[in-house]
Amino acid sequence: MHEAHLMADFIHKIEQIATQEKAKKVISVKVWLGALTNMSSAHFLEHFMQSSVGTIAEGAHIETVMSQDLLDKNAQNILIDSLEVDL
Repeated sequence: MHEAHLMADFIHKIEQIATQEKAKKVISVKVWLGALTNMSSAHFLEHFMQSSVGTIAEGAHIETVMSQDLLDKNAQNILIDSLEVDL
């Protein structure tokens, strides 16, 4: 359930940014994974592919950066580092 909540929030953030940019499609997303999200890059990608079906982010290329800092204030979060869209 933890992953489902994180992914729903992540997809929602992507959709908000895409709407603000008046984007037709999200091409790629660079993602920072906090050390306490308990997700590997592969695990994140699997969940992203499932969660993005039917959204503007479906099919987007994902690049992940894994944090090892357990004390980082965002250690439990997934953050968008950058987003490339098609206008």
